[in-house]
Amino acid sequence: MTYEDEEISVPPVTPQTPLGLFGTEALIGEEDRAIRDTVRQYVSDKVRPNLAGWYEEGAIPARELARELGTLGVLGMHLEGYGCAGTSATAYGLACMELEAGDSGLRSLVSVQGSLAMFAIWKYGSEEQKQQWLPRMASGEAIGCFGLTEPDFGSNPAGMRTRARRDGSDWVLDGTKMWITNGSVADVAVVWARTEDEGAGGDGTGGGAGGRAGRVRGFLVPAGTPGFSAPEIKRKMSLRASVTSELVLESVRLPDSAVLPDAVGLSGPLSCLNEARYGIVFGALGAARDCLETTLGYARQREIFDKPLAAYQLSQAKLADMSLELGKGMLLALHLASLKDAGTLRPEQISLGKLNSTREAIAIARECRTMLGAAGITLEYPVMRHANNLESVLTYEGTSEVHQLVIGQALTGEVAFR
Repeated sequence: MTYEDEEISVPPVTPQTPLGLFGTEALIGEEDRAIRDTVRQYVSDKVRPNLAGWYEEGAIPARELARELGTLGVLGMHLEGYGCAGTSATAYGLACMELEAGDSGLRSLVSVQGSLAMFAIWKYGSEEQKQQWLPRMASGEAIGCFGLTEPDFGSNPAGMRTRARRDGSDWVLDGTKMWITNGSVADVAVVWARTEDEGAGGDGTGGGAGGRAGRVRGFLVPAGTPGFSAPEIKRKMSLRASVTSELVLESVRLPDSAVLPDAVGLSGPLSCLNEARYGIVFGALGAARDCLETTLGYARQREIFDKPLAAYQLSQAKLADMSLELGKGMLLALHLASLKDAGTLRPEQISLGKLNSTREAIAIARECRTMLGAAGITLEYPVMRHANNLESVLTYEGTSEVHQLVIGQALTGEVAFR
């Protein structure tokens, strides 16, 4: 009997999830998994049903969400004390992943609150500042923002033009910050400025662009301070379910107690950025996972030429390639989390993760859109929304090019930024 005469039966195969194929669950501890599942359930029940509407309207109930997220315990969750949960870095990363599987704007709210504004106060603030702000921020009662980026200085923060000058016992700030998440709803802004009455710092950043004098210092600017305003930036095509603002400081007078006493030089804000970048390593993968799982579900149901889209070789090739990149990204993210929990994670390693996760996530989102066809451009599915959001995630907290240069410097010992 020839093989042509035989009836070959193929046993049924139970479809797996992309990350299930990699077995990454075995790498996550029970407590971290429980935190992740709680955040996933919250996003599914309370956030996901509203995301398309928020994105379409370009508005988000930030204060309501902050209170809910505070109750959930994710605001500053990786910090110790002051009402913060003190979770592992792994748990924080997984929470970011679930938040961004909902929407990048939701994860941005949490990242800026916890890893930028709260972390700056927690690490560099006085005890009085910590007691004043951190418990309220952890509960979501107060919202913070982080003012570093300026209209002309994003990747080169050493060139900042925002100035702080002494006037008696006070400080007077003048300048503009741009692309500030949470800015218009923030109760306190962590604003970085170059002082005019202090010499250059010892961290090699004092001269700044063009040899400008003064150290970079951090200031806590409460909302409502005379001369301080935060107009919201509208007409965005990306991160529409997120509050993005400009910060304007016009002769803003602050007492000396507004200064973050332990932050001198650019090392302060840059260390905060590393905290936020770490969350993005996981967060971007959450958006990619949501795109891929959505596309898998669609491909199994959508029939083309009398069989499911998922049954075609080209479809399976695309799904396999995307799953491979998602799984590799997740393995790297979990490895970086273990390094962070051990206290050995280096900035250039965070750059590895941020570059990889954002670059692969946006590629996955774009490929998924092609598989959904025309349906992929509607808000009925999350794929185009994620793809648009990832355009911003690819850029903020360091562009891909900047992270390539950070990695290049680590490999060669040569500085290529200038």
